[in-house]
Amino acid sequence: MAEVLVLYKTPKDAAAFDKYYAETHIPLAKKMPGLRKYQVSKGPVATPAGPSGVHLVAVLSFDSMAAVQKAFGSAEGQATAADVGKFASGGADIMFFDVREV
Repeated sequence: MAEVLVLYKTPKDAAAFDKYYAETHIPLAKKMPGLRKYQVSKGPVATPAGPSGVHLVAVLSFDSMAAVQKAFGSAEGQATAADVGKFASGGADIMFFDVREV
């Protein structure tokens, strides 16, 4: 398995972010080929020290890193990546990694 982790920093307008993310970005991202699972954080994103500067965490699961690369190389993946700049006014960190059970 491989995961895509997206940390969306606190946006200028949280309500506008949430609306756009739910109504536009999620449906767009769900069209990426090879996507197996799509999870998002619910409620505040905290740290052991208290609140974080992260508004939302998204975790997208794929079968392999090759599947991640294929998904982001597709027209749907490119449209999804380009869409981030339209609503993530606080910025976003996007990471890809393989996972293993321990």
